[in-house]
Amino acid sequence: MDRIIIFDTTLRDGEQAPGFSMNTQEKLEMARQLARLNVDVIEAGFPISSDEDFEAVREVAKQVGTLEGAPIICGLSRVGLGDIDRAWEAVKYARRSRIHTFVATSDIHLKYKLRKSRAEVLKAAVEAVKHARGYCEDVEFSPEDASRTDFDYMCEVLEAVIDAGAGTINIPDTVGYAIPEEWFNRIMKIREHVKNSAKAVLSVHCHNDLGQAAANSLAAIHAGARQVECTVNGIGERAGNASLEEIVMALNTRGDFFGGARSNVNTPEIVRTSRLVSRMSGLVVQRSKAIVGENAFAHGSGIHQDGILKKRETYEIMDPQTVGWGITELPLTKHSGRAAVSARLKHLGFKMTGPDVNAIFTRFKEIGDKKKFVYDDDLTALVEGQITEVPETWTLDYLSVSAGNQTVPTATVRLHKAGAKKAEAIQDASIGDGPVDATLKAIDRLTRTRGTLTDYSLRAVSQGKDALGEVTVKVNFGGGEIVTGKGASTDVIEASARAYLNAVNRFLGNGQAKTKKPPRL
Repeated sequence: MDRIIIFDTTLRDGEQAPGFSMNTQEKLEMARQLARLNVDVIEAGFPISSDEDFEAVREVAKQVGTLEGAPIICGLSRVGLGDIDRAWEAVKYARRSRIHTFVATSDIHLKYKLRKSRAEVLKAAVEAVKHARGYCEDVEFSPEDASRTDFDYMCEVLEAVIDAGAGTINIPDTVGYAIPEEWFNRIMKIREHVKNSAKAVLSVHCHNDLGQAAANSLAAIHAGARQVECTVNGIGERAGNASLEEIVMALNTRGDFFGGARSNVNTPEIVRTSRLVSRMSGLVVQRSKAIVGENAFAHGSGIHQDGILKKRETYEIMDPQTVGWGITELPLTKHSGRAAVSARLKHLGFKMTGPDVNAIFTRFKEIGDKKKFVYDDDLTALVEGQITEVPETWTLDYLSVSAGNQTVPTATVRLHKAGAKKAEAIQDASIGDGPVDATLKAIDRLTRTRGTLTDYSLRAVSQGKDALGEVTVKVNFGGGEIVTGKGASTDVIEASARAYLNAVNRFLGNGQAKTKKPPRL
């Protein structure tokens, strides 16, 4: 088989990136975009970890997994039978469902984490796969920390779980320990030593602790692996996972080396997917990041520019439009009506309800009054702001800021509390080290919270001096959990206030799911 199965774990392993947690609505929108990207499998979450994650996986299965031509919807579980039951309850609504079960097999994990013998782990793995096969035919098994697992023991486990019914065996480099040549040899040896390996799809899941995740994944493909587990932008625990866009475009560009092996990914959706993940996670894409970084197709050298002008292929091995760069539409203006905005939302791929469209249209008119054109990126930011909202305990009613190089920065803020009458809005003022600091302190006084800003980022969503500014904040309210908030406006102070208030509402409404994180594959 020359087709490479793309197993996207952005919603599960990617979400484990510190400070990044998605609510159900965010996961749904992300899953819809992954379906447009045409990945083969979406690992939607770890259902046993929390009620919130179970609900999110179930809704992805119901709303995305039931669409014509939808990806396989997968739920992760440990080898405990209760974990497997919970995973099936979440994914069973999809047209095609998969249960992915795993257990650690390296001696260091067996001795210090599981405190079990090799024989006990082997027995649990077989029982788990058999139990999962009682629910669905598509079962995947992973020996966690495979790169540090005794090779003969790992082969014994793999052979047993394939006999038990596992259709995919996934080899995880859980701690990013492997080197490409070594990883290539291990995958080749698995194919040679596991007698029944031809009965299952061989998969890999590589972490990036030594910066080798994409290289190791490609080495595994060269060795015969036919599924790759990866995330958009390479996000994930610690240094992250193998980057989906790098693997896909390496296959597309170097088909000569990989013997024609390719994925079915809809590559013009790559940049849009990357931006959605970046905005939802608050993790800014490095400018020089391959494929999706803003400098990926930029040329500063005069020699390079001369070559590009004469023949683009002299210094570009890919057409930027094949991954979604340079695809633009005529912008909307403040005179555009609701129907035009609704049509553009549909064109951009967003599935919005009537109330959602109304809310976005209201914000669109506010933005339209402040700038000449509203571009697709502006509209996308408004939509993402809408879907990242949580039930609002507080809403911004008024903001006035006084600042200057010889003026004490002062902010006056008026907030409205949910359920209260409009006339009952409360107002306070505060000073600070700057206008943003003063605004956030005023919000703290009004909401009676005390947040410590651990990260603040501002980016221009579109072009021009009147570009929409998007602010992402990460806030610690004292409980140990980092809460992410997002806000957008043509005024960066207002965007900052909206982002901070979004974080406050998440904190007060417990919107930041406190999940039990699974061991890392």
